[in-house]
Amino acid sequence: MGEKTMAIKKVADYDHSIAALTPTSMISTEDLHFFIALAGAVSLADAARRLDVTPPAVTQRLRLLENRLGMRLIDRSGRRMVLTDEGELLAVSARRICDDIGNLSDTLASRRGTVAGHLRVIAPLGFGQRYVAPAIAQFRGIYPEVSASLMLSDRPARISDDMWDLMVHIGELRDSSLVSRRLAPNRRILCASPAYVARRGEPRHPEELLSHECIALRENDEDVTMWRFTSKIHGTQANVRIEPMLTSNDGGTVRDWALAGLGIIARSEWDVAEHLHTGRLVPLLDAWLQPDADIVALISSRHGRSLRTQRFLDLLHALTLQQPWLSHVGGAQARRGKLAQGARAVEMTVRGSAV
Repeated sequence: MGEKTMAIKKVADYDHSIAALTPTSMISTEDLHFFIALAGAVSLADAARRLDVTPPAVTQRLRLLENRLGMRLIDRSGRRMVLTDEGELLAVSARRICDDIGNLSDTLASRRGTVAGHLRVIAPLGFGQRYVAPAIAQFRGIYPEVSASLMLSDRPARISDDMWDLMVHIGELRDSSLVSRRLAPNRRILCASPAYVARRGEPRHPEELLSHECIALRENDEDVTMWRFTSKIHGTQANVRIEPMLTSNDGGTVRDWALAGLGIIARSEWDVAEHLHTGRLVPLLDAWLQPDADIVALISSRHGRSLRTQRFLDLLHALTLQQPWLSHVGGAQARRGKLAQGARAVEMTVRGSAV
């Protein structure tokens, strides 16, 4: 075969390889987002929940993607999904590409002063329902070009930071590498119903809790049966390992059990302040303090710099800094004052954002 013939053959082979890259073999951004969700799930059923579709739909879309690429991306032979080497490569590349696209969109939007895009927020169950959800609704009213999703979880810290832009966290912060902003102070308060105190008596020292019926809230992977106290007078510490009669991962359920007279709880002030004010719950061990559980916002290292995230953080801070759960304390006049302060803070935040 002569040099000319070989050259013609190489050109033909090159043209054939280019022709093989038809649109059906290309990967779309929708494919990348789909596979990112799939790679972060523990099973196809878990991926279906994250994507809000049925498991068969996830299976079919994965099969189509693998057929287009001509390779297996996930090993489904065992009980858990395992990414193949090619699947690992695609997942890493997909995250980087989607991050770059999102950052580019955010940068262009910021340059023209537009607050737009999709905001992803994660928050604890009870606090998220009562305070974060209304804040998102208010934010949408101010910035209609922003769409938003709110995920409520009793263990938000387990969720990878590529799944959220802002996370609301209550309690001890273990990962100090995340950028955080304190939203509001929040005390932990030991309390029970008057009916329980009348039936079982009031503990005078933390160690007496061992002979009482205690109720524990399981959240944030904390050691929930170790209750820690510090004396207001002497500064001495007392740690008590309780044996809970009831446990739940939902703070509202734990609170309602206490209201029903079923035991003693250690709950956040934001959740029990109103019931303490009305007398449906009474504080216990007033001479002792429990560790504070401040309410903080964590910013995703990947997506937290977007203008929409910063604007929402400002709004949420303005709404929670006034501690609206204390608005009932001091009567109607104090309540009106708290609400007015919150409204002024929000107005100033929005006005400042528009400058």
